[in-house]
Amino acid sequence: MGARIRLKRFGTKKRPYYRIVVMDSRAPRDGKVIEELGYYHPIEKEEKQVQLDIDKTKSWLDKGATTSDTVHRILNKKAITL
Repeated sequence: MGARIRLKRFGTKKRPYYRIVVMDSRAPRDGKVIEELGYYHPIEKEEKQVQLDIDKTKSWLDKGATTSDTVHRILNKKAITL
């Protein structure tokens, strides 16, 4: 099993928000989650867009989890080194 840190979509049409989660890389986008790390709300103001548990995220990255492209950009904005 390859763990992957990626987004899980919630919200309504044209008003999305996402949870940043750890999932099996083969699972569907809205499938079963191993652990939730935070959220990403692209419509909010810049300072309220991302809430993330940095310790859990670093722990999963140390265990070998990979990130999706979007989550990679979010982590770079939060100044988390990969």
